[in-house]
Amino acid sequence: MEGTSVIAVDLGATHYRAALVTADGCVSGFVQGDTPREGVSGEVVTRAVGDAVASVLGQSRAAAIGVASAGPLDLVGGRVVCSPNMAFDEVPLVGPLSERFGLPVRLLNDCRAGALGERWRGAAQGVDDLVYLTLSTGIGGGAVVGGRLLLGRDGNAGEVGHLFVDAGYALPCGCGHRGHWEAYASGTGMPRFFAAWLAKKNLQNPSFDTSSSRGILGAAARGDPLAGAFMDALGEINARALSDIIIAYSPEMIVLDGPIAQAHGDLLIRHIVPHLDRYLPTPAIMVSPLGGRAPLLGAAAYALGLR
Repeated sequence: MEGTSVIAVDLGATHYRAALVTADGCVSGFVQGDTPREGVSGEVVTRAVGDAVASVLGQSRAAAIGVASAGPLDLVGGRVVCSPNMAFDEVPLVGPLSERFGLPVRLLNDCRAGALGERWRGAAQGVDDLVYLTLSTGIGGGAVVGGRLLLGRDGNAGEVGHLFVDAGYALPCGCGHRGHWEAYASGTGMPRFFAAWLAKKNLQNPSFDTSSSRGILGAAARGDPLAGAFMDALGEINARALSDIIIAYSPEMIVLDGPIAQAHGDLLIRHIVPHLDRYLPTPAIMVSPLGGRAPLLGAAAYALGLR
């Protein structure tokens, strides 16, 4: 599809983004907004995404729309269903967008899109076995194995944020279960894990902000000893998940992305590596060089027919 442009959308629980992307990966007309959390139904999200697409499209021409969305997804119905981090049980996407713009709409999970984006234009170009992980409001993943993007039966292969990592604290996850990785190391989970860890250690509340992952990780980066001690506990939890991922996919490379990884990826990696199992060789672990745009580029690649 040389010379072709597509509209790419990255729909997350907190923010959405859209852009016009060419077949050689050039991005233009970028727009973003806050994902609606109030309204009668998920159609308020659908309308917001549609308005973003209209803004990007303008007078330009596009061959298709690629949508990378937080899941779980119903690919047959073309919608988001029962997402633990979105405010609505259902967000219709494919049908309404196709009807509004008269273009084919190709939907995939945002983390599967992230893996595709990294392989197309990021750290994993030329890599046939990789795992992409996003650390954000939630935690998700996507894998390319033997050069093939893994989608699973219904497009939801790679929901690694719901790997079971702990029975000691048994923290509740947004999905309704306990002990999942997302409940400990995501943007929403980390402050709760810190509070539980602090209580278990019988330690006093620190002077730094503990209400956000940014506050906790920022304190650790500045050398705060209490935050540093917590980083070792967090590193052990993260390493349990990554050890499972390495066993499951045997990747050559693991790419970390999302706001948490973009801001503090090196700090996280430093505390993960000592706790990793060594049953299989440790892959290269790095932060995405795409500045958070891997899912957007992956959505474009998917719309362009790249797999």
